[in-house]
Amino acid sequence: MAPRPVRPARTAQAAVLAALLLAAGAACGGGEEQPPSAAVAPPNPAGDRVGTLSIRDAQGPRACTASVVHSPRRNLLVTAAHCVQSRRIGLLDGLVFTPGYRNGYSPYGSWPVQSITVDPRWAAEDDPEYDVAFVTVRAIGGREIEDAVGGNPLATGQGVGLAVSVTGYPNESDEPITCSARTSSQSPTQERFDCGGYTNGTSGSPWVTSAGTVVGVIGGYQEGGETDGTSYSVAFDDRVAELYRRAIA
Repeated sequence: MAPRPVRPARTAQAAVLAALLLAAGAACGGGEEQPPSAAVAPPNPAGDRVGTLSIRDAQGPRACTASVVHSPRRNLLVTAAHCVQSRRIGLLDGLVFTPGYRNGYSPYGSWPVQSITVDPRWAAEDDPEYDVAFVTVRAIGGREIEDAVGGNPLATGQGVGLAVSVTGYPNESDEPITCSARTSSQSPTQERFDCGGYTNGTSGSPWVTSAGTVVGVIGGYQEGGETDGTSYSVAFDDRVAELYRRAIA
């Protein structure tokens, strides 16, 4: 895996944030056949389940993309593990989730992150085979995030060749992008999605089937990819099912 470029930080504190934020952006790369390119995602209720992860507030430094998944407590997000924790830096503090963010407008407010669940093998080694995280957010005014925007069911063991739509937030954009394509196999434990435009900030973007189930997130191999035309995800199999069970316990 080629390392990601790291830009100089302006302050010592900023260096810590910048290192993780730069690593957290998804790069995704092209293929032999020219893949389609993402377009601006139209506003709709299903798309509002996807939002930005940023520091302090919606206008703060962007980390990644996350989305709401159904859970018993109705407070759960899924994203990539490298978006929220690394072995060198630890957990990224002060994160908030802003669903449906668009052009400076936060229709549902920003929801502070409460807890983060990653696999011990990610926590110990940044192992790309476990680059998935589940994140709980605090209620606002007694209302859980799923009550505000709904949540997509999580699906595991679905295999490859699935038609999915992937919606996420490039760091340089104030609007989400989306693209539809079929998943394919990268390895027995990693999957890929070929579509251009998924640059830094789109790590954690959910792979959603026509049935509305989440079957992947940008992350895993090469922390999601090295160029913007091919994105990767850890295969959503028993590893992810077990992590989900831990997160909702």
